[in-house]
Amino acid sequence: MADTQTSTIGRYLAARLEQIGVKHYFTVPGDYNLVLLDELLSNDNLQMISCCNELNAGYAADGYARATGGAGAVCVTFSVGGLSAINAVAGAYAEDLPVIAISGGPNTNSAAEHELLHHTLGEIDYGYVREMFARVTAESVQVTNVLDAPTQIDHAISTALRLRKPVYLEVASNIASAPISKPHAMALAPRWRSDRRSLAAAVDHAAALLNAAAKPVLVAGVQLRATGGEAAFGALARACGYGVAAMPDAKGFFDETDPQYMGIFWGSVGSPGCGQIVSSADIGLFAGTTFTDYTTVGHSALINPAKMILARPHSVVMPGRTYNDVSLPEFLAALEGKLQPNDASLTAFHRVEEEKPVLAPGKPEDGLTTRILFNRVQQMLDADSAVIAETGDSWFNGMQLDMPQGSRFEIQMQYGSIGWSVGATLGYALGNPDRRVVSLIGDGSFQLTAQEVSTMIRYGVRPIIFLINNGGYTIEVEIHDGPYNTIKNWDYAGLISVFNAADGKGLGLKAETVGELDAAIGKASGHDGPVLIEVTIGRDDCSRNLLEWGGYVARNNSRPPRSI
Repeated sequence: MADTQTSTIGRYLAARLEQIGVKHYFTVPGDYNLVLLDELLSNDNLQMISCCNELNAGYAADGYARATGGAGAVCVTFSVGGLSAINAVAGAYAEDLPVIAISGGPNTNSAAEHELLHHTLGEIDYGYVREMFARVTAESVQVTNVLDAPTQIDHAISTALRLRKPVYLEVASNIASAPISKPHAMALAPRWRSDRRSLAAAVDHAAALLNAAAKPVLVAGVQLRATGGEAAFGALARACGYGVAAMPDAKGFFDETDPQYMGIFWGSVGSPGCGQIVSSADIGLFAGTTFTDYTTVGHSALINPAKMILARPHSVVMPGRTYNDVSLPEFLAALEGKLQPNDASLTAFHRVEEEKPVLAPGKPEDGLTTRILFNRVQQMLDADSAVIAETGDSWFNGMQLDMPQGSRFEIQMQYGSIGWSVGATLGYALGNPDRRVVSLIGDGSFQLTAQEVSTMIRYGVRPIIFLINNGGYTIEVEIHDGPYNTIKNWDYAGLISVFNAADGKGLGLKAETVGELDAAIGKASGHDGPVLIEVTIGRDDCSRNLLEWGGYVARNNSRPPRSI
């Protein structure tokens, strides 16, 4: 009888990653995952991307999942590697991104033979990493039995794709190369479908409320991406003619060049006129929206539930009734043919909307301001651009950008881990090389994860990074200032020479004046490699919206405890 064991556990895993569209995985080697890396390297359709540390590798997998619309993958060593990556995986969980977190694990005999191992807590207990990951993943498993490995791998990957959440797979070091049968054909991401009766009832109820409304509105939320509902939302908007807004963490999910687009609904710091129209609407369909202290300006911009249809990923909440087992994309698609056209909210918006002020281009010798910088960023953008905005003032200035049709805007608003954008830039650029990534990163955030620019140089990706040097953590200054918000200045542009060494093609530039910025952008646009432009901005030069938002968030954070 012919031998059917033509694969190994590691190669099986590689084949499944390839099947779900992964072409790159991000890694830091360690002795527990070296054999596993050998097995992954045997798949010529996957490229290993060696990162500087595990946190950055996890951020890169996050950016990769955003760029591809599929999954990202990171592979680390046991304990010291996994626990370094866990913050990035937690961020992917919060942001609904399917990151496959893979780790090498101890030899299967170590626990039974009562061995103390390096990289551990010094106790005979090797399940603690899996237990920690269980809090920030949808599935967390240890692969220690050869016979169970295919089932565990397939189930974990399928769970990640179905729930759009990370999973953790820990493969014991002594079985990564163990022979098993090759993967069989199967659908790893079965589509989740609605209960037909719940869907029909939810659609009828929502249509009745919306068709009876005088000025209904549509609001796009961040969970549209996780559920694959962006296209259905756009089709529904075009069919009904309502005014359309987007939550700040869903910027770009609806075409900003569409005549129906009103802007960002973000309370008092959103697009002028947009908040007033959304808040005054007699009913609004909020599709995939989440309401946190950040997205509601310290809970100051909440909508009356009696005026809201809240379409969640798997349920629809309406005044007085909740419908469960309803898929968000299916709900939006079914509702499309039920709504009567109504442009009253859009007409009302046009009465109150304000034209954006025309910013003077500035003289070449003028010092730089954030308004000048973002004016120049605006001029760079086209349909193939992807903007990555780091936590901080880049959020608020980024919201003012008018994104061209087809472009993308990425933000980590739910988790807000500073430093995320550097690794995410690497992952995004590899995941979608047809886009030119433009990253907006503050100096404080950059200092956390700067090393990964060297990986961008190593693998030849071509982002343009605007490093905003204003001497500290500006967003924290506006929430609550103190000496801890001031950082040591670096020669940020000079770092690129360090990272280049003898063979790199990175380009580091500095700009302190308008003329220097224009010249730097001109050089960056034609450069075949990553570019970092260090832009010097005054410490107190931040957007007016950050000032207002910071005050509300600070007020929410500092509420005194309730008396018992």
